[in-house]
Amino acid sequence: MPSKDASGSSYTPYTVTSSGTNSQGNNYDTREQPSGPAYHYSNSDGSYYYANGNGSTYHNSGSGSTYTAPDGNVYKK
Repeated sequence: MPSKDASGSSYTPYTVTSSGTNSQGNNYDTREQPSGPAYHYSNSDGSYYYANGNGSTYHNSGSGSTYTAPDGNVYKK
């Protein structure tokens, strides 16, 4: 079953290439997607961030979210 990226779009499943926890207790991983390298982190405060291989990003601060499309357009919720 295909995974969904942060924007909700389906794509071929990604491969996690490394993962860990930094000194602040935040989790992160690097990923390989069909469109290129990507990464994700999640913070102890509940916020998280995705940077996808196609150049898009998604950030959820816990009080709102921002999606930046590959073309640079920014969408806030």
